[in-house]
Amino acid sequence: MQIPLQITFEGGLQPSDALRARIEREVEKLERFHDGIIGCRVAVIGRPGRRRHGDLYAVHLQISTPGEGDVVIDRNPPADHAHEDAFVTVRDAFNAARRRLQDRRRRVQGQVKRHEAPPQGRVIRMFPDEGYGFIESADGREVYFHRNAVVNGGFERLAVGAAVRFAETEGEKGAQASTVHANGKS
Repeated sequence: MQIPLQITFEGGLQPSDALRARIEREVEKLERFHDGIIGCRVAVIGRPGRRRHGDLYAVHLQISTPGEGDVVIDRNPPADHAHEDAFVTVRDAFNAARRRLQDRRRRVQGQVKRHEAPPQGRVIRMFPDEGYGFIESADGREVYFHRNAVVNGGFERLAVGAAVRFAETEGEKGAQASTVHANGKS
């Protein structure tokens, strides 16, 4: 790091060598995980005027990185009894920071999940008495569907020529729609 690690103990919390060592280890792990960290500020906050057992701790992290700005994590639990332990609160805060840095890296590298639109097609044949039909997909294939695959019990409302979107799986006899949504009137 270009800027030395800054650790503060606030809210009447007495400095602890053991807690300081834990924070230093967590920062070292973060630096191995993300080599672009410029600086890190950590505030461990106790609650003044409360009994010793049952006190809740809060942790505020500010991690400086080049580019998108600082990553700020606040672990300020409303009443999570796990955070009666300052070490657990510190661990949770650094885990959240690691996830946030990982998400940022994925965005920068273009590895964000993109949800593709479901395939679309038209109903080309219906067999209402037998409870099934066929969809012609956009690429010209025939896809079988059963009445139970049509959402909201809409099988009876489907007609030949109806525009649909569907989720496709491989059935025993070929392509099969596992879910069919009517796109409206056609």
